[in-house]
Amino acid sequence: MKKICLILLMVLPLVLSAQIKPVVKQEIIPGSTVGYKMALIPGGKFIMGSPETEKGRGADEGLHEVTLDSFWIGVCEVTFDEFFLFQFRSSDSDVSAVSGFSADAVARPSPPYYDFTYGRGKAGGYPATTMTQQAALRYCQWLSDKTGDFYRLPTEAEWECACRAGTITAWSWGNNPEEANEYAWFYDNSSGSYQKTGTKKPNPWGLYDMHGNAMEYCLDSYTTDYFSRLDSSSANPAIAPVKKYSRTLKGGCFEDYPEALRSAARRKSDPKWQARDPQIPKSKWWNPESPFAGFRIVKEVGRKSKSERDAFFEKWIRD
Repeated sequence: MKKICLILLMVLPLVLSAQIKPVVKQEIIPGSTVGYKMALIPGGKFIMGSPETEKGRGADEGLHEVTLDSFWIGVCEVTFDEFFLFQFRSSDSDVSAVSGFSADAVARPSPPYYDFTYGRGKAGGYPATTMTQQAALRYCQWLSDKTGDFYRLPTEAEWECACRAGTITAWSWGNNPEEANEYAWFYDNSSGSYQKTGTKKPNPWGLYDMHGNAMEYCLDSYTTDYFSRLDSSSANPAIAPVKKYSRTLKGGCFEDYPEALRSAARRKSDPKWQARDPQIPKSKWWNPESPFAGFRIVKEVGRKSKSERDAFFEKWIRD
């Protein structure tokens, strides 16, 4: 009976994957011509983690049923084109979807003291990288204030749900690592650099670069016992930070081999990424040694007041 139930749990997501075609809508950042697409992921249950037989599986992984509310997620990783509107005051304006926004009141990233991307592409659709998780969250806070919607980073569970797109295979395309070239930028095809977003095949729900290109920050603090904290009633799990390090990243990057790009694979941020930062204390904004780390955004379905949003970022940002 247990075996039959497990088979049903594994097959059901595949059935749902065939049925679900997420709603996708275009958004424009107020006061600019820069746009991005968001896909609505319906709430429900999904199977998170990886079976014992999956190559590359970590000791803390396993199969777990998790329940999530509906959420919007970026179809692509946040690009430098989007991040620059936040980074540079000259690119921003007081134009917003709500009253009371002042571009002069925004805390913005300090100028990096050299090009942390080492000459890699920026304008024209390249994923924004080299920032800290705190900087990614500050971007989300700025975008929330500009639009009146509530943007944040995805939780680890939300990210994996979106990546899997109803599948229970090692990658969203299946179990064959040789197909990675069609869906991901990774060690064998990236020429040692991230590439423009949305240039490989999407996953079954139309999301690009969930595997490879830039690895992506999640909201959660990284913990080795993440999966042991989950149970059959796990709903919208998220592990709040108590200090600056470490944060969870998912998806692998252009420097990795396919095993590190698995849907269940996870990594933690490393203080070594700031090793060449001469500031004391180290920068809140930049990781000179992480041209491979970026992020995508989530927008909650329900709205929150500015005071509620500010309270959220006060809790989750640990500079």
